[in-house]
Amino acid sequence: MQTLRHFEASFAGYDGTPLFRQAWLPPSPKCVVLLVHGIAEHSGRYAMLAQWFASRGFAVHAYDQRGHGRSLGRRGFVRSFSELLDDLEHLLVKVRKEHPGLPITLVGHSLGGLVVLALLCERDPLLAQAIVSGPALRVSDGVSKLQIALVRLVGKLVPWLTVPNSLDLADLSRDPEVGRRYREDPLVQQKISVSLAREVLAQGPRTLQAGAAVRIPLLILHGAEDRICPAAASQDFFRTLRVAGSDCKIYPGLRHEIFQEPEHEKVYQDLLTWIQNREEQR
Repeated sequence: MQTLRHFEASFAGYDGTPLFRQAWLPPSPKCVVLLVHGIAEHSGRYAMLAQWFASRGFAVHAYDQRGHGRSLGRRGFVRSFSELLDDLEHLLVKVRKEHPGLPITLVGHSLGGLVVLALLCERDPLLAQAIVSGPALRVSDGVSKLQIALVRLVGKLVPWLTVPNSLDLADLSRDPEVGRRYREDPLVQQKISVSLAREVLAQGPRTLQAGAAVRIPLLILHGAEDRICPAAASQDFFRTLRVAGSDCKIYPGLRHEIFQEPEHEKVYQDLLTWIQNREEQR
């Protein structure tokens, strides 16, 4: 087992907003992973995944998106989705300078998965490959057209208005401890802005139609029993990809947070194997 160094710091978002970041670093990293978390949560919920990869020689970086966790900014609020892409690009510049010459893999979950996919489709970042888990490409079937229309309307009139984070904790994982920890976590958002909801609803369909623009290998992972972000949307997006080496894995029985399901180590190993295979082909 390698001795790991953990550090916490801040960096300036695209507009100078101080954003929280942390990293898990082995003595001599061979690759870099940058994690992008989901809506209403924070980077600390990925510590187990980060430590697992860091112990296998990866420098693992993560950050709290603006308005989330320990980052500043109005809670759960963005003016436009592009702000999230701009912040990620700012951190990517720093990470590249800290690990010159090492290949970087982006890993995004849920909202973070949508951020990663939008970045790949719209900005063609300099990366080795990317991985997304349960990306928020399409809303749950339980969200009505009326609810979507209301979010769009209210988002234009009073974008700063907040609504409760009404997530059913049982939808996260089959492990009830995951829901309990989520409920008791003081850094998890209890409310999100209508503006953020509106921007996600708008970005999902745009990105879903833009897969042909992806220029690097992409691995898409999704739990078949995900009731928050439908797995069918990931499959639809995968069919639009044109890059050799891309893959889509749907896990039977798993829910939204596949990194925290009882089978999480199998999922971790799938990520590791795919990255290693890609590096062998470089």
